[in-house]
Order: sequence, then structure tokens, then C-alpha cells
Amino acid sequence: MKKLYFLLLFLFALNFTINAQTYFPNKGEWEIKNPADLGLNSEKIKNAIDFAINHESQDNPNLKIAHYEGGFGREPFGYPIGPMKKRGPATGLIIYKGYVVGQWGNPDRVDLTFSVAKSFLSTTAGLALEAGLIQSENDLVYKNMAPIYPYEPSKLMINKADHFEEEDTFELFDTEHNKTITWDHLLRQTSDWEGSLWGKPDWADRPREGAKEKRARPQNAPGSKYEYNDTRVNVLALALMNVWRKPLPVVLKSEIMDPIGASDTWRWTGYENSFVIIDGQIMQSVSGGSHWGGGMMLSAWDQARFGYLTLNDGNWNGEQLIPTSWIEKSKTPTPANPGYGFMNYFLNLDREFIPAAPASAFAHIGAGTNMIYVDQENDLVIVARWIPNADKNELVRLILEAIE
Repeated sequence: MKKLYFLLLFLFALNFTINAQTYFPNKGEWEIKNPADLGLNSEKIKNAIDFAINHESQDNPNLKIAHYEGGFGREPFGYPIGPMKKRGPATGLIIYKGYVVGQWGNPDRVDLTFSVAKSFLSTTAGLALEAGLIQSENDLVYKNMAPIYPYEPSKLMINKADHFEEEDTFELFDTEHNKTITWDHLLRQTSDWEGSLWGKPDWADRPREGAKEKRARPQNAPGSKYEYNDTRVNVLALALMNVWRKPLPVVLKSEIMDPIGASDTWRWTGYENSFVIIDGQIMQSVSGGSHWGGGMMLSAWDQARFGYLTLNDGNWNGEQLIPTSWIEKSKTPTPANPGYGFMNYFLNLDREFIPAAPASAFAHIGAGTNMIYVDQENDLVIVARWIPNADKNELVRLILEAIE
């Protein structure tokens, strides 16, 4: 009888431990717990939240004005061509052991998330690999590409006799340089793709050395040099839509956002001129960020769900939505930049990105700053929106201090 008692006690403890580690929120809800109930220092959690509120970004909340006051508006062809909206207040969530232990601002508000969208984009690449649409991330991209047929209704009004020598389609990878680019190069931002897409030349994106100098320089061999470049990110988005043969938001919704219980309020948009025709259907190619407008608009709650999915290595309540191998590849550093994996996984292996965090932590980062901090070592996800980039480390430090 005593053995049976201890066996039942053991099974109860085991079941409790498993359940405590595998809580997943249903759609429209997320259980909130008092920090102290999970062994956290409640006062230090409050201090961290106060810090985030008091260190809100000073950039103009009207993101169109912020665009022109910042560096993007001064770039060649830097004008927005996608939708933008005013942002909300400093906002965030602290998810510890799967439960909400802190929140501030307006987590329900749908705002632009800028380059965090790149992590959603790279996820659709992993899903394409899993579905067999791409055989390997090391394959040459041009072998998967068909001619792109842009949807341009304005051309219906032109005199076609004056334009009969013009191409009706365009190729993304038709140069000798571009033919050597693999999916891995695009995902790691080391492709040095050359060309122009949606009216944005590759050389016009952040030409720090000067537009003339950047235009004149030879292209780097793919894989040899890291360069953060949104034109090339948009090339990846269009290339992936080409292999999926359907809009990427449709893929993301069915494969990721619906299974993780995301809200119905998120939207992923492209540009006013990024429409193409595939299989007789008009489709919009999305933006991988909001550099020129467009991109992912979603709430902090939906950001947290995606962060929690990556915390759990792509598994949601027993269902492997993102292959574990893809998560591992996403966290593998780029040889040309040891702080970057697949977009937009920023790594902390050298403890320089977020010095207060463990080396195993990573984050999905976008301008604003928008941060989804993922810390498997501490079972922690932090969403912080509209916090200066220089303050993100202190916020993480204060929250980790509450755990210790």
C-alpha cells in the first residue's frame, strides 16, 4: 500500500511538472499570474515595467514623420510606398514559464513591427523546405524561379505600339552574379543581390559610403559579406511567393498564426506597386519590414505568441509547426556576421548584443525598437515596443534580476 502511495505521489508530481512546463494559451486568452507565485521578485518586475514606461522612444509617434526625420527619408528613392500608421505608447509583456507576469501600455493595439516581420518571412522559407517546395536552403534560387509577371493596370491605357520592344515580365536572378545566390545567402543577408525591385534599387538602401560609391563598387561574392538590405529582403519575399504560388500571409495564417491562437487583427502587407499575377491570380508580394511602409502590423499579444513558439523550438502544444532543425539553423551564426542567424534572429553568443542576457538568448528585432526577447535558459519571453535600442539591455537586466 505504501509503495502504491509513493507511486501515485510520483506520478502526480511528474504530471504537475510536465503541465507546468507545457502551458499554452488558447486563442483570446493568456493566463496571468502574480510574479511572486512563480518565485519572482514582484517589486523588481514593477521596477522593470516602470523603466520601460519611462524610457519610451522619443521618435515621433507619427511614423510617416519619423520616417522623414530619420535616415530612411534621406535615402535615394526613400519615400514610403506602403501603408504606415501612428504608433501607440510604450508597450510590453513579460512571459515567464508560459504565464503573463507583467504587462504595460496597450498590448491589444495593432502596430507596425518593422523588421520583426523578417522572422515571419524566414519562417515561411522553413515551411517551404518542409513542404518540399525547396529541396535545400543551399540550392541556387534561380532554379526555382519563373518569370515575374507584374500587375500594372496603368499599362492598359498606353499605346502598345510605342512599347512593343519592352519586356512584359522580369527576372529576379538573370545576371551572372545573381545566379550564384542561394536561399541561405538571402536568409542571412549575405547575397549582395544586384538590381531594383518595386522602384527601390539595392544600392539606394542605406548607402553609407555614398550612393555614387555604392553604385560603382563590384558586387561581393555571395556569402562573403553581411549587409542589412531591405530591397534584398523583398526579393526573398517575392521569390518565396513564387514557389508557394500563393500570398505569404495566407501561408503564415494557416501554418503558424491560426495554430498558435493568434488574433484576427494582424495584417501583413506589401507596397502599392508590388502586385504580380501568378496562376491567373493577382497577388501582393509582402514587405519584409516597414522600411518603405507596409510590412507586419500586429499586437504585442501576437508578437508574444510567436516568441513563445520560438522559445519552444517551433512546437506549440505538441504540434511541431516549425521544424526543430529550422529553428536550429535560424540560431546558427552567419559566418560573415556572428551575431546574426537567419533573418531576423539576432544572437547573443558573444554577449555583445544584450550583455545582461545569457549567451543562448536571442531576439527578433525591428526598428522602434520592437523587440521579442527569447531566453530558453530562463523560460522567458519579453515583448518590448517603442523602447530606445540603447535601453533594451537594461530592461532585460532588470527582469532577469527579478528571476535571480
